[in-house]
Amino acid sequence: MDNLLYFTITIRGQGIGMMPELKEVLERFSDKELLIHIKDEGLETAKILWTYLARMTPERLAQITVYGDEQGLAYLREKDNSLRVFSIKLLKNAFIKYELFGWTGYVPEEMYNMEIHIPLRWAKYIWGWPHKFIERMESVNTRVVIVEGNGKWSEGFDTIESLEKIPKCFRGYVWTNRIDIISRKEEKGNSQI
Repeated sequence: MDNLLYFTITIRGQGIGMMPELKEVLERFSDKELLIHIKDEGLETAKILWTYLARMTPERLAQITVYGDEQGLAYLREKDNSLRVFSIKLLKNAFIKYELFGWTGYVPEEMYNMEIHIPLRWAKYIWGWPHKFIERMESVNTRVVIVEGNGKWSEGFDTIESLEKIPKCFRGYVWTNRIDIISRKEEKGNSQI
């Protein structure tokens, strides 16, 4: 995990004050994977974001995931359908098809180029979980992220104790909202993440 930095960037207003501008973040973390959250309900933020993403090489764009409202994501997908995106609506639509046909090995197109957040307690019900499912998702440029809790898509593994729930063989991504706490476990060399 030394070369992976995975955090959200919120684009709001003018980036005045403590929040850096998107340009500064993209320059500072130019070799890291990023998850960009479009917070507003409009299309304008997606259009502004695209002015940055359009300048990226395909290799750099492959390190970016965007989540937010459907209209903004549809616009970005129109511009480049290989861009990895995530929304609850997209996730639900994709999983309905996968649960119907996943036993055959079929991966619905709706699951291509996505990020999927799965509550760990529900994961065992997914066809091919964990290894085959993750392999299938990787083959269509989809990132698998496990979250803790009762199904909300950003509940994290936020305590040292919660990390014990993660299967030792899991090789996807793990969501945390408390990297300050979780990183202490990594510093001690006890991490399985």
